Amino acid sequence: MVHPPEIHPREGSNVSLDDRAYRIRRHALLMGEVQGQGYIAQALGISDVLAVSYFHAMTYRPDDPEWEGRDRFLLSIGHYAIALYAALIEAGIIPEDELGTYGSDDSRLPMSGMAAYTPGMEITGGSLGHGLGIAVGMALGLKRKASAAFVYNLFSDGELDDGSTWEAAMSAASFGLDNLVGIVDVNGMQADGPSRGVLNFEPLAPKFEAFGWFVQRVDGNDIEALVKAFDAARSHPERCPRIIICDTKMAKGVPFLEARERNHFLRVEADEWREALAVLDEGRLP
Repeated sequence: MVHPPEIHPREGSNVSLDDRAYRIRRHALLMGEVQGQGYIAQALGISDVLAVSYFHAMTYRPDDPEWEGRDRFLLSIGHYAIALYAALIEAGIIPEDELGTYGSDDSRLPMSGMAAYTPGMEITGGSLGHGLGIAVGMALGLKRKASAAFVYNLFSDGELDDGSTWEAAMSAASFGLDNLVGIVDVNGMQADGPSRGVLNFEPLAPKFEAFGWFVQRVDGNDIEALVKAFDAARSHPERCPRIIICDTKMAKGVPFLEARERNHFLRVEADEWREALAVLDEGRLP
């Protein structure tokens, strides 16, 4: 098959980024319903970031997910796999009819993301704190091959507790990796409780600035703000890594889940999956 030199999935599409984010949320809820569980609060919260990543910022070929010229999207937070699967389904990299296999035996969509199983899953990110280090190595390798590709690494505020994250941050600046874009999901919650209560990482932006990064902090559920931030990250003229700190709301788009007590793993009862879908759909009505 002959391909054009680059594929920008956003070009020629009349589907808005808001609609992409809605559909990513919907895919995630449907997968959550299959197993009756999943890190759905995180998935709903990060859907706007994924929509802008896959349908505005990144270059890739849906029918050739290992194309050498692609931008790489690394999911450091392996338990967010349900969110990335939803984006990969929406992008056409994974067929939508596989959605119903989520978490099942022999599925390409295991509950924790594994690169060996899933097209478009660049790394196995179950051990937290490793993603940014892998991204640094990948970005450095692409630089040495004179590739124009970017590396995007999504990691969590909980991973800021890991020293390896800061070692990677220092290395990225030292190597001048202007093809690396870090994305931090600051949703304020991790397995042991509220993130700042476990280990306070604020003020976060000045820390990354001190490490030599170009830093932006935005509302991670504001599509327009995200588009501007991703554009600025790619076009920033200085030879340094870039980071977008995204403040997100867990369970965004489903108000009755947004209002629930915030937990790392949100309990959703069997009858609530359909209710959540109905509320999400209602929110998209004109």
